[in-house]
Amino acid sequence: MLRIAVPNKGALSGPASEMLREAGYRQRRDTRELVLADPENDVEFFFLRPRDVAVYVGTGTVDVGITGRDLMLDSGADAVEHLGLGFARSTFRYAAPAGSGATDQVTEIADIAGRRVASSYTTLVAQHLAKQGVEPAAIVHLDGAVESSVRLGVADVIADVVETGTTLRAAGLEVFGEPILRSEAVLIRQSDAEKPAGLDVLTRRLEGVITAREYVLMDYVVPAAQLEQAVAITPGKESPTVSAQHHSDARAVRVMVPRSETNRIMDALYDVGARAIIVTSIHASRL
Repeated sequence: MLRIAVPNKGALSGPASEMLREAGYRQRRDTRELVLADPENDVEFFFLRPRDVAVYVGTGTVDVGITGRDLMLDSGADAVEHLGLGFARSTFRYAAPAGSGATDQVTEIADIAGRRVASSYTTLVAQHLAKQGVEPAAIVHLDGAVESSVRLGVADVIADVVETGTTLRAAGLEVFGEPILRSEAVLIRQSDAEKPAGLDVLTRRLEGVITAREYVLMDYVVPAAQLEQAVAITPGKESPTVSAQHHSDARAVRVMVPRSETNRIMDALYDVGARAIIVTSIHASRL
């Protein structure tokens, strides 16, 4: 039975359970449940703190787990990324007091040398600064509210997850330098361990959900003379399916297109003569 760790709370928890549910697995109805068996799919779920998932996977206590790329790398656990899951995307960046114009203002990563950096991801920060050849005065670990640390005199610079930047601006901070890391939810497994039974099935199911979320099915009819132009607009993941119509020389086309580009593609198809353009959601897939 494949043992899968799932975040029990936080931003990763709900989307992770929803993805597993879409992949055909049972999920808990009560957030107080810590273990859930799914004998029909030969898996067992363990609901753990997001930051602990990589530790349990790295020690082999569970076979695989869902967590953030940032949390896995910061844990130092003996675990590796197996599959990016396409949700909970975020950027991890440095930030310092906003534009005072002072000569000692921090505007690039080299300026961190000799200064204090506060973060909840101290391992990640230490590794990144070491790669940059920058030696800070100290890396201060905080479990939360990192953006307040500069105003409270605990640090000179912070390194934190940035989504909209609203919280940083409210604290009088602005980001600088290139991102430390671009993160998202990932499926992880133990490094160098034999692939556990059931992982291939889990991987195919999750890939199917990702595809269904990222693509739609598009059907349209186009005159035979314009078929090549239309196919150039909609090449599909491999190749579109084309069939002849019974009472005309037109061609019916079915193809997968990226969901985010649906309207642009429909407009382009219409311009080359395609009509009866219909878009349908994909509920599941195996490619």
